[in-house]
Amino acid sequence: MSRPGRDDAPDRLYTLTGGRSRSGPGNPFDLVTLVVAECDPVPGLQSEHAAILRLSERPTAVVEIAAELGLPVSIVRILLSDLLAAGRVSARHPRRAAVPDPDILEQVLVGLRNL
Repeated sequence: MSRPGRDDAPDRLYTLTGGRSRSGPGNPFDLVTLVVAECDPVPGLQSEHAAILRLSERPTAVVEIAAELGLPVSIVRILLSDLLAAGRVSARHPRRAAVPDPDILEQVLVGLRNL
């Protein structure tokens, strides 16, 4: 079983990223970063860039974009870096949830056991 983007056309991935294997330093994109398009696709835009802009009309996680495009996350991160540098997308990191109080968790567990 081959993974999408791995064995089918490695030269296509090379072309998509312009030969880059990593995005630039300070890349803000991890798997759960939410990407939001700041504009609509324009004529002449690389098809993958246009697809990312369409997918991210609403906040969409990087991993979801990669899955929809059938591309490795590393390639999508490079494409997103290009779009971010051009001002076409913005990146939002989900807020980290506060760690709940262990006493409250214990009370919830006791309550569930009593059901």
